[in-house]
Amino acid sequence: MTPAQVRLLKLSQKAKRVRYWLEAHLTFAILGVLKLLPADAAINTAAAIVSRIGPLSPRQKVVLDNLANAMPELSDGERRAIARRMWGNMGRQVAEYVVLDKLFDFDPDADTVGRIEVRGRETFVRIHEAGKPVIFFTGHTGNFELLPICAATFDLEVTALFRPPNNPYVAKRVLAARTTTMGQLVPSKTGAAAGLARALSDGRSVGVLVDQKFHRGRLGTFFGRPVRTNPLLPKLVRQFDCAVHPARCVRLPGNRFRLELEDAIALPRDDDGKIDVEASTQMLNDVVERWVREYPDQWMWMHRRWDPKTLVDPRSGN
Repeated sequence: MTPAQVRLLKLSQKAKRVRYWLEAHLTFAILGVLKLLPADAAINTAAAIVSRIGPLSPRQKVVLDNLANAMPELSDGERRAIARRMWGNMGRQVAEYVVLDKLFDFDPDADTVGRIEVRGRETFVRIHEAGKPVIFFTGHTGNFELLPICAATFDLEVTALFRPPNNPYVAKRVLAARTTTMGQLVPSKTGAAAGLARALSDGRSVGVLVDQKFHRGRLGTFFGRPVRTNPLLPKLVRQFDCAVHPARCVRLPGNRFRLELEDAIALPRDDDGKIDVEASTQMLNDVVERWVREYPDQWMWMHRRWDPKTLVDPRSGN
């Protein structure tokens, strides 16, 4: 690399740091204003703003391309309506992040139902009474941030794998806030597998988001399109032989939520009785696809879950 190229690279990196700093402080200012509002007002305001701004962003094309390839049976108008509601869901989640202390009102010992209702209480209780670590998995549906908080109300300590934001200033703030409300976190980078394995070895349950693109993952399908999925979960099960529970958050009208914990699923095994990693990652994809098909506007369609080379115009016949 020539001296001129080195100087250009350093200048580019400095410009990126400045941009990240400005974006972070703008984000913190917006979140600060939202925190001053009553919970419903903050959530509804954020939803209204983002549902209008989101469709104007460059990510809208990614959203519509993903929807067209995943659900070609829908009309363009139907897909745009899903996209608009999805953006609103994103706005709600941003606001909910800063009012979680006002939002989460579930009490496992109470008979009344507030903002949060839980389907699968008995399963939570059985896991707690068994005293053995389990793996919870979910996708980016509803407000998935509420799931580890719910587990904590049943005295279940969950170490969650999460992907920190690209902006380092935002990531630092998010990690600090999440650590205080959601238990221990393991950023999804080098060493993450060891962190989750250590948690299971120490008797703590772990939580994993399984619907993110993973370049080195196992090849499977999602909505009939090729994807690569992180094989970490089935590898952990192969090592620790622990139960696996699907869990999701469903957004309900009136800024309410239903948290659903499903019974344990049996991951496929090979002829030698070991966990079949490829078949297991496909099972995870199938569960998330079932959830997304039921509530398509509550999933984050703006992520590049599929390799663009596998996404073709469904009208082309390919």
